[in-house]
Amino acid sequence: MNKQMRAVFIASHGGVEGLEVREVPRPSAPAADRVLVRVRACALNRADLLQRRGHYPAPAGAPQEIPGLEFAGEVEEVGPEARRVRQGERVFGITGGGAQAEYVSVPESTLAPVPENLDWAEAACVPEAFITAHDALFTQGGLSMGERVLVHAAGSGVGLAAVQLSHAAGAIVYGTSRTAEKLERAREYGLDESVAVVDEPSRAAEAVREWTEGAGVDVVLDLVGAKYLSANLEALALGGRLLFVGTTSGARAELDFGLVMRKRLKIIGTVLRSRTTEEKAAATRSFEKHVLPLLKQGLVRPVIDKIYNLEEVRDAHTRLESNESFGKVVLMI
Repeated sequence: MNKQMRAVFIASHGGVEGLEVREVPRPSAPAADRVLVRVRACALNRADLLQRRGHYPAPAGAPQEIPGLEFAGEVEEVGPEARRVRQGERVFGITGGGAQAEYVSVPESTLAPVPENLDWAEAACVPEAFITAHDALFTQGGLSMGERVLVHAAGSGVGLAAVQLSHAAGAIVYGTSRTAEKLERAREYGLDESVAVVDEPSRAAEAVREWTEGAGVDVVLDLVGAKYLSANLEALALGGRLLFVGTTSGARAELDFGLVMRKRLKIIGTVLRSRTTEEKAAATRSFEKHVLPLLKQGLVRPVIDKIYNLEEVRDAHTRLESNESFGKVVLMI
């Protein structure tokens, strides 16, 4: 008989009342290169909200009723082909789902060691935000020293990671948010200039024109979606790169092909959750090489909005849905 564990369980799709904490079967002993991790903390993401509502099912092979894309914990057991991690080691990582539970089973290639200067709550804030931001900005977008980057939703988990990584790489960092308060708080993380767009994305393009004296930005990291497309194209410089990472304002918009062609723009879409294990492993290794040293030195750091116990998962979802959070919402397990 399988051992049991506590987990967040989507009993029904819709509002937070569909979330429960249940006893469910624990993952079986790890085979091959898989690793069983005793989860100590995990962080919420917009994907969890969408999955709860029934709009974003987990990829094949991941639990459909247990959300959670990132976690931090201790290695409980390792499969016979695992070589990189050892029992008792502090690790964090990403997964297609199932992280909001006492245990999660993942390939060892998607794990990285937790720096000693991070506690469990801080560690849980890192994987999805920093791997997503680093992969989008540098691997996909080719951001380099001295370039200008515009980060939308700069007060979100991924947004704050992007601001910090861009600043650490020597880029000039601009940001937007719907509230001026979040942008003021983001300044301590490396934001050079910012504008509160409220419900007018065109304000971002106008601000970029002023900040850059008409030159535009080299990279736009768009975590918001459709409503910002026109402003993004206007804000970009010749040869600029537009990275789509989120669609909270919608997934469809009219595209001005002429402007894209005249400016010789590159439009890049990226998502982490549905990638293959090999692709996630590559993103994790790049994160481990380039971002982990910055975390160890305190040059970039996770930003916690609020911490909840597992049983308070409904409150945690409500907090993230309110759009008032600054940084990551964490569940302690």
